[in-house]
Amino acid sequence: RGLYRFAPAASDTAHASILFSGSANLAAREAAEILRNNYNIDVELWSATSYKALREDALEVERWNQLHPMDDRRTSIVEDLLGQNDMPIIAVTDFMRIVPDQIARFIPHRRFIPVGTDGFGRSDTREALRTFFETDAANVVIAVLSSLIGSHEITEATVAEAIAKYNVDTESPHPLRRD
Repeated sequence: RGLYRFAPAASDTAHASILFSGSANLAAREAAEILRNNYNIDVELWSATSYKALREDALEVERWNQLHPMDDRRTSIVEDLLGQNDMPIIAVTDFMRIVPDQIARFIPHRRFIPVGTDGFGRSDTREALRTFFETDAANVVIAVLSSLIGSHEITEATVAEAIAKYNVDTESPHPLRRD
């Protein structure tokens, strides 16, 4: 149906959700392990097999609800699976960010941060490509931590320490702007 839980949080309570598609599962799984072991942050992992199918289902449900105001409201697959809490969602993909962004508006009470490869990188390996576009595990960790500032003992300093620990160049241009 387009989305399934790949791995629940290790504890009873997740602090964030990481959605991944395809080969981005490696960065998502590595980031989940780093977050759990180094920051005591538990994430649930979701495999998004078709953002297009999720969007189409949500649009169909939205239309039905608009045209049937007197009937019980229907919910979409994405709302059923992801709409039950207010944890942030980080969606990592080797596609452009706009691909996971297709479902963001259907879960409006959750902060949704897409991380993707928007453009062409000058990279000789997939690892270098993911670093260039900031879709590697280190950048997923930073995205999760940034989304949790002010909760779960995560502060701006925690994020700054992670940036330093993983040698993320904060002064490099956005990947879309690199010549």
